[in-house]
Amino acid sequence: MSDQTLNLAVIGGDGTGPEVTAEAIKVLGAVASLEGFSYQTTDFDFGGERYLRTGETLPEGAVDELRTFDTIFLGAVGHPDVAPGILEKGLLLELRFQLDQYINLRPVKLYPGVETPLAGKTPEDIDFVVVRENTEDMYCGTGGFLKKNTPDEVAIQSAVYTRKGCERCIRWAFEFTRKRDNPQGKMLTLVAKTNVLTYGHDLWWRTFQDVAAEYSDVKADYNHVDACCMWMVKNPEYYDVIVTTNMFGDIITDLGGIIQGGMGVAAGGNINPDPGGVSMFEPMGGSAPKYTGQNVINPIAAISAMSMLLEHTGQPSAAARVSSAIQSVTGTKMKSQAAGKMGYGTREVGDLVCEAL
Repeated sequence: MSDQTLNLAVIGGDGTGPEVTAEAIKVLGAVASLEGFSYQTTDFDFGGERYLRTGETLPEGAVDELRTFDTIFLGAVGHPDVAPGILEKGLLLELRFQLDQYINLRPVKLYPGVETPLAGKTPEDIDFVVVRENTEDMYCGTGGFLKKNTPDEVAIQSAVYTRKGCERCIRWAFEFTRKRDNPQGKMLTLVAKTNVLTYGHDLWWRTFQDVAAEYSDVKADYNHVDACCMWMVKNPEYYDVIVTTNMFGDIITDLGGIIQGGMGVAAGGNINPDPGGVSMFEPMGGSAPKYTGQNVINPIAAISAMSMLLEHTGQPSAAARVSSAIQSVTGTKMKSQAAGKMGYGTREVGDLVCEAL
């Protein structure tokens, strides 16, 4: 990517999304000049305001247009005047499915100076990654109602798993674990519930065993999801990389977000790793509409998402520089990661990261 322009689609979204996005783009500009690469951004107004104005979440042709970009940066989606589920399903899930972003990558890393609710745990203890399958499971929308709104109502929601879907996610997770620099040794933990979900999760288990046979340098490990929730709290240092289903991944990554200091520092990627695939990177904190326009929201998660974006678009040196700058700012400058308590405004934190580059 160094010899060509990074072509970036930007969806600032709702609430404080545009504010944290502006800081991530500011850091991108600073690191691009230091590292000597060029980029261009194109803004899209998808989100709650557009939906309220036009009644559409993604206009016709929008996905095809997004396919022409190298990657997507998303600020946040969620509007108090839009019913829950409309933007999530019509925008976020629609993009994940149509762009086949089958990997959801969530680093769980405690930055220096950031408070974790886990007593006695340090940045050395909390540093693992969750690889969540991102296009199957309960999110396919398979099911329906019988005799709705009567005493005899039946609701069915089916989880869909395919061998292809399991295998491509598991294989990507093994490759990722192999490349990850873990001094404790390389270990990939499958998190599922094979003792109860005896069809879909049996498929995950068998696929995991088959693929593991090709990666003798990576220890293949297994946890039931309930045990994983206990161990993430009690011994987070146990984990290197976790691979899991879409539904369980949705749950345990929020637990991961809290143990790394809250959603204000958690970032993630929705990744299509195939040649020509378009990925999307985002902070996990949501749109936080009550803080809109006050210059108090924490941009660290958005800047972390930008670091991930750079890593996955062929700029590892720039990504490492941004990550290092973030940790310098959290470790030596910020009083807290909570909105309004950082000791600095949103824009000032962005400036501090730029200075630390």
